[in-house]
Amino acid sequence: MYEADADAKYLDEKQVAVIGYGAQGRAQALMMHDSGVNVVVGVREKGASWELAKSDGLKVATISDASKSADIIHILIPDEVQAEVYEADIKKHIVTGKTLSFSHGFNIIFKKITPPKGVDVIMVAPKAPGTEERKIYLEGFGVPALIAMEKDETGNAKTTALAMAHSMNFTKAGVMECTFAQETYEDLYGEQVVLCGGAVELVKVGFEVLTEAGYPAEMAYFECLHELKLIVDLMYDGGINHMYNVVSNTAEYGGRTVGPKIITAETKKAMQEALRRVESGEFTEEYLADFKNGFKNLNALRAETKVHPIEVRGAEIRKLFEKK
Repeated sequence: MYEADADAKYLDEKQVAVIGYGAQGRAQALMMHDSGVNVVVGVREKGASWELAKSDGLKVATISDASKSADIIHILIPDEVQAEVYEADIKKHIVTGKTLSFSHGFNIIFKKITPPKGVDVIMVAPKAPGTEERKIYLEGFGVPALIAMEKDETGNAKTTALAMAHSMNFTKAGVMECTFAQETYEDLYGEQVVLCGGAVELVKVGFEVLTEAGYPAEMAYFECLHELKLIVDLMYDGGINHMYNVVSNTAEYGGRTVGPKIITAETKKAMQEALRRVESGEFTEEYLADFKNGFKNLNALRAETKVHPIEVRGAEIRKLFEKK
């Protein structure tokens, strides 16, 4: 779906409360505001986000007040705190005819938030980090996005989602309709096995194999991390075969023959198990338990990666190539 599929004026008489002002909250609030939408940012009073949103020229209010005044409540705070904030500050202001909106289906699919009857529940999920969304918006274009309608009590849920997507230029790039479940499960799976999990472990282990064999860390860094961006950019621009058409025949032959020996049938089984744990809710319960425990496990993993040689040497190498 593109611009012609959206009612650009649908939000003219409505107020959108963007709850949270992190990377996504800031980007989405500013894009809607710049497109003429009546936006209020709901954040902790007088905190850093409150002051930042004010300095960006946006209206700010407490989460409770923003939720009370808005027709559309767009929740963009971290997954692990959404349910608590919803119960404390948002739920009491959810009345018939309002819209509850998200950019990720986590809390709806895993039933951490259960909206009442008479309320539309939608999703507008850009497929990019907030900083990239804002950058491309300012260039006059937009990033692709997903929309989903979990509950359509008013008959206008899709109209609302498309209008929000239009106001952020997502309909310039293209918007695809999905379900909350599809977005939630695929997003968690993709983060774990490819984007933030699989790719990182591949880079780290590739670096370890080279350096443990006696190769210079600087060369290993370039080979396993730095050049990965160049390859991913080629795939992004034109797909896998485009990338293979651009690299040397030697690189293509090595990639095509050795790649399947690295990502094996056993690896695929591990990926399937990761998807099963996402769909069953096991991952969610593990994650939320760690959050309630002060992120003990996550913080330990963060500390471990911080001292990994590819991070230590990588920081030194990147400094050498900073623009003077």
